[in-house]
Amino acid sequence: MSSGRLFFLDPHGGRVLSSTPEGGDLKVLLDGKKATPDGITIDAARGHIYWTNMGRDWKANTGSIERADLDGGHPTVIVAPGGTFTPKQIVLDEKREWLYWCEREGMRVMRAHLDGSHIETLVRTGEGEGDRKDQRNWCVGIAVDAARGQIYWTQKGPPKGGQGRIFRANIQVPKGQSAERRTDIESLFEGLPEPIDLEIDRANRLLYWTDRGAPPHGNTVNRAPLDDRGGPRAAPEILLDGLREAIGLALDFAGRRMFVTDLSGSLYTATLDGADKRTVLEGQGHLTGIAFV
Repeated sequence: MSSGRLFFLDPHGGRVLSSTPEGGDLKVLLDGKKATPDGITIDAARGHIYWTNMGRDWKANTGSIERADLDGGHPTVIVAPGGTFTPKQIVLDEKREWLYWCEREGMRVMRAHLDGSHIETLVRTGEGEGDRKDQRNWCVGIAVDAARGQIYWTQKGPPKGGQGRIFRANIQVPKGQSAERRTDIESLFEGLPEPIDLEIDRANRLLYWTDRGAPPHGNTVNRAPLDDRGGPRAAPEILLDGLREAIGLALDFAGRRMFVTDLSGSLYTATLDGADKRTVLEGQGHLTGIAFV
């Protein structure tokens, strides 16, 4: 048995759950009260879970962000409903005390301090109902390389539409520019089935992501170099396939393994190169975000 703990979400049941990496000691930390939880991150040093709630009406501005102790105690709303539209994946910059997240229908990349104050919009891909109908504008997954001052995010496109994209930009909006109009946004990958959550292997300069789109390239976990390395950017490498609406992704670098959730209610593990895939849990509702500590 290996050490560590998994935290993951069941949006349809409104649940926050936790287990060992092998699926044992399964605990429901919070149950039935959350409005479509989707993204989760852990601040182990301060003993906190943070997660996003997409809200109950995805056509309205009803999303929120909450925090609780690692055992589910003292749940607290830090970004009240209306402070964010439909927030998705969320990540933590522990050293600088920032939370970063993507909005789907809100079409934004955002951040705030750990207490929910100082909410900022870093990227805005559209505004209003007309832009909202174009799912190519929907921001979903996010990863942060704070040391290099960069953010990465996915714009998933329509379901199984082959129009998904992954972008990179500086965390700070260039001087004199705005979240709507900034010149430092770089498109890394285009024509993806439907990219969702992101993770970065900073030591090896690799980007990992889940993809919900149609097989053979969708319902997968993918990996690609972050940098050009002196030539054309390498095509993504499919590490896992056969998933059923892949969503959440967490990497354990010390253990050289990944954890993946999908909407079938299953949780999987495999090595970082995709070998030795195993089902850890199944039948857990509809699983979305996952974090490993």
